[in-house]
Amino acid sequence: MQRPPTWTEAELSAAASEARRIFRSSRLDEPLETWKRTFDQYQERFERLFDKYGIAQPAKITSKQVAAIFRERLSDALRYLAGPPISADDLAVLAEAESLSPGRLEADHAAAGRVLATIVRALDTKRFPWIAEGRGPTKAERSAAILASAALITAQRVATTRRNEGKEVQERAVKDFLKAMGFTAVAARPIHTLDDAPARGEFCDESKVGTRKADVPVRLFDGRLMPIECKVSNSELNSVKRINNDAAVKARTWKEQFGTNQVVPVAMLSGVFKVSNLVQAQSEGLTLFWANKLEAMRTFIESTQQEAQQARKPGPRRRNRRPKG
Repeated sequence: MQRPPTWTEAELSAAASEARRIFRSSRLDEPLETWKRTFDQYQERFERLFDKYGIAQPAKITSKQVAAIFRERLSDALRYLAGPPISADDLAVLAEAESLSPGRLEADHAAAGRVLATIVRALDTKRFPWIAEGRGPTKAERSAAILASAALITAQRVATTRRNEGKEVQERAVKDFLKAMGFTAVAARPIHTLDDAPARGEFCDESKVGTRKADVPVRLFDGRLMPIECKVSNSELNSVKRINNDAAVKARTWKEQFGTNQVVPVAMLSGVFKVSNLVQAQSEGLTLFWANKLEAMRTFIESTQQEAQQARKPGPRRRNRRPKG
């Protein structure tokens, strides 16, 4: 049975340096258009809260207006008036609202009132100093509050988009690479045993493998299951979470549940990773490949295919000889 590659610390260091260089280049070359577009979008939303709904004096807003704010998709801007901002899930819990849907808030005026009261109680007094002082904002205060709020939510949205897009791009590249190798994409499914997994030469979208999810479960040609975790990290600190606290933990779990000889847990890496974290994760049974060096994964997969083909070849026939005498 072909073993997946194990990299030396020097090899991991060289690969990590190259991945860091690629990350820096892509981040520095990233256009400001995304930031500008997102900022303009949220600046407009905050201006509508001020101009149309009078959020500068929130105590005067009615329950009906709260429902209208959610219907006009201004709820993100409303939640970011708080300091720190309140997530949608937290707002529902804090306001004791069964749902934050516009229809439900229109029907339940009391819930809409509690939503507004929660936001008012958590208002950021640095951005909205006039609220605590019981007066209206000056023109400069209004402008500063809108700009600061738009910048706050834009920073969060752009960072989230970067993370999600990086992971999505990596997953798409992995799947395209597998297809080019002759693998077939099949439907996602829960994988409790190897019988549940895709057939040899197939892979599927994110699925639960045992008790943990895998981004791309792959069935190697020799029958082993190769669950791939796509990991994009923007810092060495972040790499601990991505590799050691997530992918390596999943690797141990899968080997315990499926057996060491039946599963090959893989992490596909892009971005910035601390070499010592990679060394530790590899020592715990996690196979490491880099998104910018997919040929290394090809070499391993092809070795399992060649071994499987050899195993299926019939052995030489023995001639039956008559005993002498």
